[in-house]
Amino acid sequence: MKPSTFLLVMAAIAMSAFAIPAFADDSAQMYPRTPVPDARPVMLAAIQATNGEAHGVLTGDVANAISQRFGASSPIFIDVTTERRYQQPGCSRLKVLFSQDGVLLPGAPAPRKQTMEFGINYCLDGLPPKSLQ
Repeated sequence: MKPSTFLLVMAAIAMSAFAIPAFADDSAQMYPRTPVPDARPVMLAAIQATNGEAHGVLTGDVANAISQRFGASSPIFIDVTTERRYQQPGCSRLKVLFSQDGVLLPGAPAPRKQTMEFGINYCLDGLPPKSLQ
């Protein structure tokens, strides 16, 4: 499996957050992390946070499947930061980062940290903002 396969798997997990209605580093010790089944609760928390940040750790069947597939035993961290707050209440531009240490990709000489980052315009109601102003 190529490194891009890891990114595709992580992207699928990130996008699974939108189907629901309602990786370790030194900074992992700096933040309290909420256990979550997908990225959505962390994204919503970041929108509502005064400082625009929220931090979680992916748990459950999805986290177990990813860790097993890539031979990692460390947690999958989710860090969300607000890049911009829009005029529409409850809407922001978010940066979402998934990370996990100890990921062993086929053909790689040793396990290493893998990350996946994306930006998204998101509102508390789960929809994108009506305007980017």
